[in-house]
Amino acid sequence: MVLAITAAVFVAIVLLTVAAIYPYLARRGVVQTRLEKFEVQEVSKVELVAEPPKWYDQLGQLGKSLKLSSKEQGKYTRLLVAAGYKRESVYVFFGCKILLTMLLPGAFVLFWLMFKGVELNRLLLLVTLMLAIIGYLAPSYWLSYRYNERKLQIFHTLPDILDLLTVCVNAGLSMDAALIKTTEVPQFANDPLAKEIKTASMETRAGKPRIQALKDMADRTMVDDVKSFVTMLSQTERFGTSLSQALTVHADTLRTKRRQLAEEAAAKTTIKMIFPLVVFVFPALLVVILGPAYVQISKTLLK
Repeated sequence: MVLAITAAVFVAIVLLTVAAIYPYLARRGVVQTRLEKFEVQEVSKVELVAEPPKWYDQLGQLGKSLKLSSKEQGKYTRLLVAAGYKRESVYVFFGCKILLTMLLPGAFVLFWLMFKGVELNRLLLLVTLMLAIIGYLAPSYWLSYRYNERKLQIFHTLPDILDLLTVCVNAGLSMDAALIKTTEVPQFANDPLAKEIKTASMETRAGKPRIQALKDMADRTMVDDVKSFVTMLSQTERFGTSLSQALTVHADTLRTKRRQLAEEAAAKTTIKMIFPLVVFVFPALLVVILGPAYVQISKTLLK
């Protein structure tokens, strides 16, 4: 019996360990990934914007039936824009909420009727209510996750873009030309911050003042470091200070902040390791250490 328990605990620990480290083992090398970003890519042909599918419009029409306050709707709109989606997709988001609120309880009730028949009880009502709540809140949690991921990616990319802007400014380019040059680097081809800078550059070409376009970009991203970067550019332009020096200092400040956040996350790992140690490691150690003693005591008492 003790050997069976020990073997089961060992197999469980091995499987959990493999499942935990498999994403890191299967991930490609960081150097190889960075080198592939510098490869020359073929320029895609200009194509017309594809029309949204029919289900997209249907979800939008369904989402318009959800009546929320203007404050609540504005909050979801800002989160969608900060997550990288268009403002018009807010009704599609509401449609997903309504659809999941009806779909999850409906599927559960259908399975209940298939296996249990027409039998109403408190468990059915409770699970149906819980699934309806989960279906309504799941899109909000997904949107929050997408926003946090994009925010973190912008935070990690900003110092590198500032370094590239510093090089371009020191080479004699204007700020507008430096911003356009930054968006053309293959390394930042699919980067969300580079896309936002490209949008701000296009707005500047259309006639909007550069500082106002950059402020709108900071409002869209909802990242405090981008807002501080735009504020720094505005003050530099107003007071006539050195732009390259300001960019260098700001990039160094962001790198220091990024290093401090990494050190803070590393310091928290000690506390986070307590739960897996107590649940997975300590029981196995107790079985290995006390198992032989238990066998010897059992043999002694049975004699």
